[in-house]
Amino acid sequence: MGVKFDVARFFIDSLEESGVLTHSAIFLSLADSPSIERLVTPRTALTLAEYLAFEEGMHVLVILTDMTNYCEALRELSSSRGEIPSRKGYPGYLYSDLASVYERAGRLKGGKGSITQVPILTMPSDDISHPVPDLTGYITEGQIVLERALFNKGIYPPIAGLPSLSRLMKDGIGEGRTRKDHGQVAAQLFASYAKVKRIRSLAAIVGEEELSELDKIYLRFGTAFETTFLRQAYEENRSIEQTLDIGWRMLSLLPRDELYRIAREDIQRYYMPQAEDA
Repeated sequence: MGVKFDVARFFIDSLEESGVLTHSAIFLSLADSPSIERLVTPRTALTLAEYLAFEEGMHVLVILTDMTNYCEALRELSSSRGEIPSRKGYPGYLYSDLASVYERAGRLKGGKGSITQVPILTMPSDDISHPVPDLTGYITEGQIVLERALFNKGIYPPIAGLPSLSRLMKDGIGEGRTRKDHGQVAAQLFASYAKVKRIRSLAAIVGEEELSELDKIYLRFGTAFETTFLRQAYEENRSIEQTLDIGWRMLSLLPRDELYRIAREDIQRYYMPQAEDA
């Protein structure tokens, strides 16, 4: 929706290279197409997805890009109708309109098929509080945020750990599903990286040489976390066990008494004092 021709060509070429183009249905509304077409495109695609999932019993993945362009078209149409604008000129019913798209996902009781949605949007001025990403975050079950600063460092994928979230994660991890220490490792990595962000802000004011030794350890942890844990090659197929082991390597760069979100028995089992030399 509203993408340039070269972006649309990139998606088609990527699907062709991966060998899934013959199993895909593509609905295109390019940047020079009418605004009303952008509003119809996702609903048309989801109608086909519902047929394939609920009538043919298939598991369907629906990728919607770019939802910001969709919302811009909705704002344009609302303005032409003379409707009273809300935040940043978007119509007051933006939330319910987005919900009518995003909530066309899931399964039917007794049915074999399912629909999984991955809506993609750009944040104007990198502002996550902008109405489009803000309302999308309220409706969807999770969000993956890409950070421009990480991208500029050459880190791929440039996933920002702190604003990214999953509301379903707690129900799908742990003993019997992934690994017993999964939740604790995730919580500790999250807390430690949040502290790294605060220390970096402090270092920008007072200078890194004025930081305590513990703060400098956290800075080293932050660099290792971004370059080793977050970074993953384009064709790398990393298992969840490998990811957790890398997480422990990162946490082992910190003193044991800083791992306050992890059970003692897990620290004794997984903590690697030699991580500094890894």
